[in-house]
Amino acid sequence: MANNNSAHTHDHQYESHTKRIWSVFIILSIVTLVEVILGIIKPDFLMHTYFISLKLINWIFILLTIYKAYLITWAFMHMESEKKGLRRSVVWTAVFLIIYLIFILLTEGDYVYEVMNRGQVAWDF
Repeated sequence: MANNNSAHTHDHQYESHTKRIWSVFIILSIVTLVEVILGIIKPDFLMHTYFISLKLINWIFILLTIYKAYLITWAFMHMESEKKGLRRSVVWTAVFLIIYLIFILLTEGDYVYEVMNRGQVAWDF
């Protein structure tokens, strides 16, 4: 019986991802540091400027948080090495759900805010 090692040979080569992990860690730390500094300082310009019924500083926090979630998914959940179709299905679904969640939160939050300020508010369509 011949020993056929070709079926059991692995051409996988070990590749260290230490540099990649540290670079992602540093980027995430910098983004988090920016969020903390903005939360402590609360610049007047960002606190008193509104965009779609939300303070500009809140939009910055939302965008930075989405960026951090993207980077964690891309690097630590190994999405960068997946096939294009899988990446798109995961990312597009998440983007759609995040946009939908933001829309619902802003719409309902604005309605509750108006009710608390002016009393009953009727939506006449």
